[in-house]
Amino acid sequence: MDTRRLLRTFATALGTAGLLVSGCSSGGSTPSASAVGSSAPSGLSGYYEQKLSWRACGVEGFQCTTMKAPRDYAHPGAGDVKLAVSRKGATGPGERIGSLLVNPGGPGGSAIDYLQGYAAIGYPAQVRARYDMVAIDPRGVARSEPVECLTGTEMDTFTQVDQTPDDEAEASKLGRAFKTFADGCEKRSGEILPHVSTVETARDMDILRGLLGDEKLHYVGASYGTFLGATYADLFPTRVGRLVLDGAMDPSLEAVDMNRDQTAGFEGAFQSFAADCVKQPDCPLGTTSAADAAAAMKQLFADLDERPIPTGESRKLGESLATTGVIAAMYDEAAWPQLRDAIAGARKGDGSGLLALSDSYYERDPNGKYANLMYANYAVNCLDLPASFPDADAVEKAVPSFEKASPVFGRNFAWAALNCGYWPVDATGSAHRTVAEGADPIVVVGTTRDPATPYKWARSLADQLSSGTLLTYDGDGHTAYGRGSDCIDTAINTYLLEGTAPKDGLKCS
Repeated sequence: MDTRRLLRTFATALGTAGLLVSGCSSGGSTPSASAVGSSAPSGLSGYYEQKLSWRACGVEGFQCTTMKAPRDYAHPGAGDVKLAVSRKGATGPGERIGSLLVNPGGPGGSAIDYLQGYAAIGYPAQVRARYDMVAIDPRGVARSEPVECLTGTEMDTFTQVDQTPDDEAEASKLGRAFKTFADGCEKRSGEILPHVSTVETARDMDILRGLLGDEKLHYVGASYGTFLGATYADLFPTRVGRLVLDGAMDPSLEAVDMNRDQTAGFEGAFQSFAADCVKQPDCPLGTTSAADAAAAMKQLFADLDERPIPTGESRKLGESLATTGVIAAMYDEAAWPQLRDAIAGARKGDGSGLLALSDSYYERDPNGKYANLMYANYAVNCLDLPASFPDADAVEKAVPSFEKASPVFGRNFAWAALNCGYWPVDATGSAHRTVAEGADPIVVVGTTRDPATPYKWARSLADQLSSGTLLTYDGDGHTAYGRGSDCIDTAINTYLLEGTAPKDGLKCS
């Protein structure tokens, strides 16, 4: 498991898989002259002037198309990538504002699945009335030349490898697993692998903006989608429209610092779960204190490391899968009752509940097929930033700082961060401050007890952006928009509909 920037809402992970692009009717569209022309970067006018042929797809009311972008922006004539796009037109009433691009995060989450499974029906009616809801699967993801790495059986093996090695032999086995994963990606996806960076995807988004006929990009990005949105703003500040960055990342952090911060974030989320659990009469971790519950959780992980338990299928539940299952439930407090039941089952020798949570995290279906989420996640992360650790010795030296950040998850998270040390493609990105000088107001949203994107990241990003406005949700779970806070939703909806950003520093609960 690599938790580093596997950033998407729990509801998205569970609820949007399996929607297929299909249909037959077609139509054409061309961008308005004011949206392209001189706005096309040098050498890219052919991409900004391509014609999109839309067809009916998915469920009723959606259209889909394919657009092309240069595989390598440094050499536009060296080949293209084909990127899948979907939209649902503004429903009215009211004057249409433009297109609203959405991205659920990941990296590796399908924006089209998110659009068709949630955003186009779950976003407020007044927002859907005045925007065409649009999504593009990023390069390397889902329908857009997806990165592939392992077979389902190979991925099953990979997810079960011990990520808290107790000796040199176990550390070597984990290293071989990371190497096998990386080699599989290079073998199956070597051509696209060097070209799935966030910068390249942000440039793809600007081509799409032009093709949709919008002079400025309106966008809601969650989790990793905030890094993508901030990257777009930094590249094209004068083309920024209404940008909402919910569950914000901090682009100025090195990978190891990001990993350590996230480790602390999941510890904080677990402590919230534990504090709630011990108040319940059926808490499987005891009813005395959160500290005792954390100790019981660590002991269960240790027991599963020594002796995996049955799950009702060929896979047994060991420490790695169990940890992933617990992590999955940290994204949304609505999953806490399910987690209590799963832990209770594991303590009685039934690992099926935690295995189901783990499978949801990895997007594994009952037939043993995995979505490409994890493959794309590794590919983008390892390209965007240099590896946290070059080798096992470096990890071992860092383990104490990770365990200080999280007594429950620290050792696991430290070793998981070794994955990019085996990556076959050198990183092309680096940590940097993101300023987007000259951009219109950008709303940055942070949740105080967000496990995956710690609140301090939102504060930092809002401070870096020249026009950043910080909106705070005092609560649990990952991201804030559409999760039950009228204060948050009203502030964001007003911004999207009227262009008025909330007062910087507004706090909601």
